[in-house]
Amino acid sequence: MDAVESGTSFIVTRDGHQIAALVPLRKRRRFVPRVDFFFDSPGSPEIDLDEFRADLDAVVAADVLDPYER
Repeated sequence: MDAVESGTSFIVTRDGHQIAALVPLRKRRRFVPRVDFFFDSPGSPEIDLDEFRADLDAVVAADVLDPYER
């Protein structure tokens, strides 16, 4: 387990046949501030946030119930 935790992957076999892979879990993603994302994406097109929101509203049903609402 120490080796897996440090990044080593293993193939598990039974009678010489591969049956599973033991791999380390991916590290948890880190939040990237908007300004860092902006400066790291120089070739990306500019997005109009109001237009983007309108596009989302057009494809997402407005009557979807909140699963956490009681």
